[in-house]
Amino acid sequence: MVIKVNKLTKVLSEFPLFAKNFIFITDNENEVIKFEINEAQQEIESLMLDNRFVVIGKARQAGISTFVLARALWRALTKPNENILIVSYKGDSAKALFEKLKQMNDAVPREKFPNVFPKVRRDNRSELLFTNGSRISSVTAGNKDIGRGSTYTYVHLSEFAFYASQETQLLSVEQSLAKGAESQLTIETTSNGTSNHFYRLYMQALKGKSKYIPYFIPFYHKLYKKQFAHDYDEAERWYKATNSGKRLASDDLEDDEVALHNTGATLKQLMWRRWKIQDMENEQQFMQEYPSNPLESFISTGKSVFDQSKVLTRLSYAIDPLPKNDVLSEAPESVRKYIGKGLDIFELPERSKKYYFGVDTASGSGNDYSTITAFDSEGQQVMSFYHNKIAVYEFAQVIYDLGIFYNYAFLTVERNSYGLPIIERLRKERGYLNMYKMKTFDERGKKKLQIGFVTSEKTKAIMISDMKEQFELGLINLECKTTLQQMQMFIETNGRLGNKRGNSDLHHDDSVISTALAIQGMKTNKWYV
Repeated sequence: MVIKVNKLTKVLSEFPLFAKNFIFITDNENEVIKFEINEAQQEIESLMLDNRFVVIGKARQAGISTFVLARALWRALTKPNENILIVSYKGDSAKALFEKLKQMNDAVPREKFPNVFPKVRRDNRSELLFTNGSRISSVTAGNKDIGRGSTYTYVHLSEFAFYASQETQLLSVEQSLAKGAESQLTIETTSNGTSNHFYRLYMQALKGKSKYIPYFIPFYHKLYKKQFAHDYDEAERWYKATNSGKRLASDDLEDDEVALHNTGATLKQLMWRRWKIQDMENEQQFMQEYPSNPLESFISTGKSVFDQSKVLTRLSYAIDPLPKNDVLSEAPESVRKYIGKGLDIFELPERSKKYYFGVDTASGSGNDYSTITAFDSEGQQVMSFYHNKIAVYEFAQVIYDLGIFYNYAFLTVERNSYGLPIIERLRKERGYLNMYKMKTFDERGKKKLQIGFVTSEKTKAIMISDMKEQFELGLINLECKTTLQQMQMFIETNGRLGNKRGNSDLHHDDSVISTALAIQGMKTNKWYV
């Protein structure tokens, strides 16, 4: 008897065991089965054991809502006075989620285990109240503050990227969360472009600059082997029927498929991917519906400037910068503090090689970044610099010292705005001669040369077009992951090029611009020293 009691105590104290024994769900075959959490759900469970704030980005049909509802019910049934809030995007989804929760609760074997589970004291369309004082409430996000006037032990925000007032609603929820060690807040959503707070929150979480711990479920996660089993089998039959009975082999893979295969996608999943894409407008539409990484999920279909399959492939193969200890003694003293903190060196300079820098300058106020992208004459990226809190005068010193370090590199500096004082300091104060000169005409039609690259809508379109060509034809080799990630977000909207919200915080294209500027420098085939 003691053994049975101890075993029951263990089952009640651990959610995966509780779910396996006391939660029943309906599977894809419409059969009622015990809920055994899948691999992704187990990974999220592990995160939730150690973290109070978790944000989950996902492809579709990952079973996260089922997991969250079951976990909420477990908390309510095994702990007294739990106050749990489930927030949905709209009314019909709130109703569907709460009906699923009630079905789970109705199936709990109370008769078989008397005195183990609390009974339902109140049951209405938006609340379950139990005799142990615990309650689970369901609300829709709407346009109002969420959670005002209450204190919650657990809050889950479903499809958060589609809320109307994400930032204020999240702040409201966070204020209503109990301050105890076991209180939790989870966010789960598919992505909804880049013009929202979820994008900013998730990107900060990926960089480790948020209290939220990010988790992402790619389309090839092993959980889908069971979830999409019938689709996978049908896709394989289709592939064989159109390829003389042969199954997809490693030698048949395109470059982007090789990258996916290397990161975990099986050949069967890649056949399924081809099967799905044939009925879509393009591969980017597949990326949006079934992303393989968080950045893909934010892509706006059909608007990306750069070939996203090539960007993804390059991201998979990009090398890490040289270790700090390998470059510390070689690098100029003025830039050593930035190594690993904005300065990434992929190759040290070689004697007699020519190097080309593109330079985009910001104010140093903490918003936009001051960036340098450096290539050798063969198009191999050797260095990148990006920092948003470096003053213009300090940035000028960094450019000068790195330029001298890389064999008196050829500098293409954007002349607009803060670029002009950079040019003045480099040319007049330090006498730096190896700099891009742009041909212009004055009012009298007389030709003149001025140092720096003037960016207008017309010249920006030219330099981005050149960068696209150089990158997609393999004439340059990018190593900087920040640049490649910005290229995933770089779009054309109403004829304007850039990130989706211009220069707003966390929507940057500075490294893309400095890369394009470096390419303009390489194209001139000039050298002034």
